[in-house]
Amino acid sequence: MTTSIYTVTGMTCQHCVASVTSEVSQLSHVTAVEVDLPTGRVTVESDAPIPADEVVAAIDKAGYPAVATV
Repeated sequence: MTTSIYTVTGMTCQHCVASVTSEVSQLSHVTAVEVDLPTGRVTVESDAPIPADEVVAAIDKAGYPAVATV
């Protein structure tokens, strides 16, 4: 199991959370996505390592800028 953490800016509501969760969940090997709206922290669990740029691209596709933090 691999866990990676991202910081996302611009999310303001549960719709934002749902959009990010949906896009990231579609990536191969993702087993869980947790989005903390107040902090902008997105935790991604996967059964194999996923390149950070792929996760950032998925979050960007949902409409929000992100950076890998761990």
